[in-house]
Amino acid sequence: MEYLQRIVLAALVMAIGSIATAHAAEIGDVTVKAPTPPTDQELAGNGLDEFIVHHATTHFVDTTTTGNLARWRGGKQSICPVTEGLNPGYDAFVTARLRAIAAYVGAPVESDLQCKSNVQIVFTSHPQEKMDSITKWATGPAFQNRYAGGGKDLIAFKSDHAIQGWYMTTGGGSAVLNTDVGMVGFSIQPVWPQIAQKYIGSTATGTRVGGGSGTGSGIGIVILVVDTTKVVGYTIGTIADYLAMLTLSVAQSPDHCDPLPSILDIMSSSCGTREMPTGITAGDLAFLKALYYKNTGIGPSLSRAAIEANMMDQFKLR
Repeated sequence: MEYLQRIVLAALVMAIGSIATAHAAEIGDVTVKAPTPPTDQELAGNGLDEFIVHHATTHFVDTTTTGNLARWRGGKQSICPVTEGLNPGYDAFVTARLRAIAAYVGAPVESDLQCKSNVQIVFTSHPQEKMDSITKWATGPAFQNRYAGGGKDLIAFKSDHAIQGWYMTTGGGSAVLNTDVGMVGFSIQPVWPQIAQKYIGSTATGTRVGGGSGTGSGIGIVILVVDTTKVVGYTIGTIADYLAMLTLSVAQSPDHCDPLPSILDIMSSSCGTREMPTGITAGDLAFLKALYYKNTGIGPSLSRAAIEANMMDQFKLR
């Protein structure tokens, strides 16, 4: 099965290679600058805890928090992004901005710019055409029909979101660092899951990554598709930061509006008239720094409680 996964994965990369022309705003600066720190009001109550829940990978399931926050782990699971669908200058900007944010928060990034891409960002006015291959791939023999039947609804294309995405998450501890992702067993996690699933040992429903094994969970591949007909009015810098946030942490159903602002707010339907961020926020960067605080290759991430403490320490230093 692993060999077949590798073959089909290569075919998938080729399948989404065709691109459409898109309009973008003026290119911004890829340099990451520290945003204004959050106010006391934004940190009051349990707002920070809710922020972490909505940014991490256990949003749907209330489990122990050891080892279940997926992140890039380094080695052959280091970030290598490519952007397609805009003109070359805008494509290059989105890729460079993602690399810059990843490096700023301590995530592992491939230094070779000619590396084999594992983060694919596609801008297109016909998103479903681009992503039909994902559903076909995941419901076929490569996954032994794991996503057939009701599971197909979980990963199916959902047209009511401007940005669609899928994560291929891996387990296996540090052994995966020297193994090509195509040879490692992985699961598909959608940004916008369509159905709820129940898991053994939990009465809650939904999707999740990991389960507290202590070995950590990895992000092996990210595919994000931007419907250019739905992002008119946003600057390329704002969209690039949103894509970076989705790439660096498995944030499923990121439609929330916590007291602590996030770049994810820009696509939320629950923020009302609150002013939207124009770029990645202090909360976003602090969360990502905490997520990547410990050595990503040899163990699990910090627990959610420890991430909260780490973020507070960062805010106090500002």
